[in-house]
Amino acid sequence: MAQGRSKVTVTPPSSKISDYYGSNVFGTKQMKESLAPSVFKKVMEAIDKGSKIDPSTAEEIASAVKVWALSKGVTHYTHWFQPLTGSTAEKHDSFFDAHAGLEKFKGSALVQQEPDASSFPHGGIRSTFEARGYTAWDPSSPIFIFDKTLCIPTIFVSFTGEALDYKTPLLKSMEAINSAAIEVCQLFDRNVRKVSPSLGVEQEYFVIDKALFATRPDLVMSGRTVFGHNPARGQQLEDHYFGSIPTRVKDFMMDFEIEAHKLGIPVSTRHNEVAPGQFEVAPLFEEINKAIDHNQLLMDLMDKVAEKHNLKVLFHEKPFAGVNGSGKHNNWSLITDTGVNLFQPSSSARENLQFLTFVVATVKAVYDHADLLRSSIASASNDFRLGANEAPPAIMSVFLGSTLSSVLDELEKNGNVKIEKGDNMYMKLGISKIPEIILDNTDRNRTSPFAFTGNKFEFRAVGSGANSAGPMTVLNVIVAETLRNLLKDIDKEVNAGKEKKIAIVNVLRKYIKDSKKIRFEGDGYSDEWAKEAEKRGLSNLKSTPAALDIYHDKKVAELFAKHNVLNPKELHARHEIMLENYIKKVQIESRVMGDLALNHVIPTSILYQNKLIENANGLAGLGLDNTAAIETIKEISKHLESINKYVHAMTEARKQLNKEDDIVKRAKGYCNDVKEAYFDKIRYAVDKLELVVDDELWPLVKYREMLFIK
Repeated sequence: MAQGRSKVTVTPPSSKISDYYGSNVFGTKQMKESLAPSVFKKVMEAIDKGSKIDPSTAEEIASAVKVWALSKGVTHYTHWFQPLTGSTAEKHDSFFDAHAGLEKFKGSALVQQEPDASSFPHGGIRSTFEARGYTAWDPSSPIFIFDKTLCIPTIFVSFTGEALDYKTPLLKSMEAINSAAIEVCQLFDRNVRKVSPSLGVEQEYFVIDKALFATRPDLVMSGRTVFGHNPARGQQLEDHYFGSIPTRVKDFMMDFEIEAHKLGIPVSTRHNEVAPGQFEVAPLFEEINKAIDHNQLLMDLMDKVAEKHNLKVLFHEKPFAGVNGSGKHNNWSLITDTGVNLFQPSSSARENLQFLTFVVATVKAVYDHADLLRSSIASASNDFRLGANEAPPAIMSVFLGSTLSSVLDELEKNGNVKIEKGDNMYMKLGISKIPEIILDNTDRNRTSPFAFTGNKFEFRAVGSGANSAGPMTVLNVIVAETLRNLLKDIDKEVNAGKEKKIAIVNVLRKYIKDSKKIRFEGDGYSDEWAKEAEKRGLSNLKSTPAALDIYHDKKVAELFAKHNVLNPKELHARHEIMLENYIKKVQIESRVMGDLALNHVIPTSILYQNKLIENANGLAGLGLDNTAAIETIKEISKHLESINKYVHAMTEARKQLNKEDDIVKRAKGYCNDVKEAYFDKIRYAVDKLELVVDDELWPLVKYREMLFIK
């Protein structure tokens, strides 16, 4: 099938990105130019310190924003938020007031709106008839213009104040880790007043021809191909990774990068990924809330720009079987207001003790809350990717690299070294040597779900279609909790008469020993690691329903409530929403499989089989050998029988599960009795028929046509 070529000419506004970078953002520069100094100061305090914006200040800002937006041809505005659907949402209102005959934009419209919340996922937080919900402006994320609409980033809460979005708990988790990290930092530097989580999101994705996409009902309905035999050439030659970018895709990349730069999204890297048709875009690091907003916006932008180029972007974690799936690698670090990256080794022994403190605390947090961290990246689509010999396994582990591991081992071992008053503790423990041996040690383990990569931790297990706010909220909370516990343990040592530096080292030694089981430097894809992890007592939660069982643990509810991130009602709602989402995704895929198998694959195969029967009879009539035709007819019959049997059994399993009132049992049933029981069996039979049935008759566009973009 011919691919539709793009005729879009991509021309940047200027040869220098700096000339148009952020031109569609009402950022610090625009605010400083358009607001009175006193108003600008209040806005910056709201951004930096989280202070509230009073009504009169809001009116001043709204007036300036309106003038700026109208000057750029904008006619509508919206509160842009991130409901628990996983995508973004917006309701557009016009600046034009027909009764007044002019454009209006009040401060109250900037700060708060009341979108209908009735059809958004809520997990039982409210009744169906209780439609009221509120969006409230988040000043820490800049206002921007997208698709000729003024977009105001907001949180989204119910009438009674419960969070109905991803942003609200993320902002609260940022405050939790900020508060805990400041206290730990002040053990080393009393000047630290703020610690901000920083994030860089590497976004992997597939690109296929838009026309070919439209011919595959499974891609349209579920985002992945439920059928499709591997082409003769896939990724085995390893020639796509970092190869020359196809011209058509490069034009698309250049186009969305230009628009991204106008929106202040600091995209800086593009390249071919491992699988054919797979690519990656990566930005520079930003404060975590802004980075996640930008990633969500970038995905939407890529979708819209792809339309212009007659392309379709696939963010599903595993759109094609047999080749690598896509992740959203979250590179996370902590930055102080004094400009220090807490995960960056230094030439200072004191700063290196601080560096080790935060590294060890993070490792301990992952160890103590591994199941919760696993649950944060759980989804029906990510289950297809995790552990598939291309992505991190479902087993949570931490990779530090041999050098940093040896440093921690040495620190733990030196517990028997007696340090007298006046001794150079740093030299005795080797802490002062860290910069020399680790500064350039940025090797990464692609098989590890959580790896230290020189000056940050890379959470590689996050799925490409996910909203990073979910896993990052969990990571912020568990590290905040561990830092709080670390402070208590240090205080105990000090109260017992230990000098502060010795107390810190003693606690670190204990944490290193306690969390050692979570550290793994080898091949996470191997069967040996699964066996070793089991010996270590590490969980291997391979499915989403199994991973989400952690939400029944009262300690999890206490953890989120303790740090004021999610109350028990909100946590329960999220559990319900994730289970419901899983059920619906598997249900959709099951229905698509049944439809394609019964209405497309079987009729086409029978049509071809009838031709073979005519051929076999004709050969027999001529006295010629018809053995080959008969064998093919038998093979087709065998696969048709399997498809028919398994599709009807799968449908019956769904009907029975839909009667189950317990959502946990229903989700596990959809996993075990629908997906695991029948998906692979039906696919096997269909994919075998793809190899046998006449190519011109086969009803589905094949992998070889979709993956190799032209």
